[in-house]
Amino acid sequence: MSGTSLDGVDAALLQTDGRRIFAFGEAGYRAYSDDERAALRGALGCWPGDELGKAPEVVQRVHAELLAEFPQAELVGFHGQTLAHDPRGRGTHQLGDGDALAETLARDVVWDFRSNDVTLGGEGAPLAPFFHFACAKWIGATQPIAFLNLGGVGNLTWVDPRCDAPEDEGALLAFDTGPANAPLNDLMAARRGVDCDRGGALAAQGQVADGVLEQFLEADYFSRVPPKSLDRDDFPMLREIVSDLSDADAAATLTALAAVSVMQGMAHCPVPPERLLVSGGGRRNPVMMAMLAAGLDCSVMAVEEAGLDGDMLEAQAFAYLAVRVLRGWPTSAPGTTGVAAPVGGGRISRV
Repeated sequence: MSGTSLDGVDAALLQTDGRRIFAFGEAGYRAYSDDERAALRGALGCWPGDELGKAPEVVQRVHAELLAEFPQAELVGFHGQTLAHDPRGRGTHQLGDGDALAETLARDVVWDFRSNDVTLGGEGAPLAPFFHFACAKWIGATQPIAFLNLGGVGNLTWVDPRCDAPEDEGALLAFDTGPANAPLNDLMAARRGVDCDRGGALAAQGQVADGVLEQFLEADYFSRVPPKSLDRDDFPMLREIVSDLSDADAAATLTALAAVSVMQGMAHCPVPPERLLVSGGGRRNPVMMAMLAAGLDCSVMAVEEAGLDGDMLEAQAFAYLAVRVLRGWPTSAPGTTGVAAPVGGGRISRV
């Protein structure tokens, strides 16, 4: 998995039949170099046929390098790098060639997970919810819980583990909450020349700008009923909102915007979850986590407290979905992407 935060590629082994999780295996991470990250950032917003520079070569090479460290994997789920996402317009674009990767690795590869859902009227995102359902079963949850991934974009999955299958009506509700780490990471790159506000250190020194949260929540996106999804750069006004603020105040404000969008989104849950399990880089930002804990009525904790790996949950999700694609089972449903009926996605490149 290579996410919209552009930090690097995660890979993780999962033993599964596409329904149950049997075991979690080893995991690995390959950080992007500054030059690789710049190549990917330069291709953001591009569609097939656009000039992509060195981005295609970076995506293929870095994934192949990391996946070569997992020779025991029988099947590879290859998400690719999301460059643009416009499900109600041009569709969705994940950069990556599964045929070429399968040839390089000499293993079957499942890829292009989102296109089929979008073609059939869904948002194409988020796709991790079916895996979140399996995780809820794995940790023995008996009441509704929620998973929050704080990557470049925030996405929330409400799970009712009392249901039998993720495609069952009422089992899942999922949607993107709003921008999460992407605007903050972009700010840090532009102003400080670093990839993120590590440990929330800069935000902790600043103050949230007056009136910005209210202005932010006036965006049409927040009045839409889920399921719904976002592109990484769907809130370009954030750059202008913080342009006159000090570095610390800008970081604090963008951190608060990520948190308040989650708070707004939690109101859509069918019933309040008993706990919110947080994955992604945002869980390592104590300022963001403290804001969430202060603004929500349920317990807020990193997924590690439930025995899961918050760095690898997304990579594990696409391993899980790859097996479901191989078996012809659904990977999304009306409650997760808004598609009319449960649908499977993905292409299989065999060797």
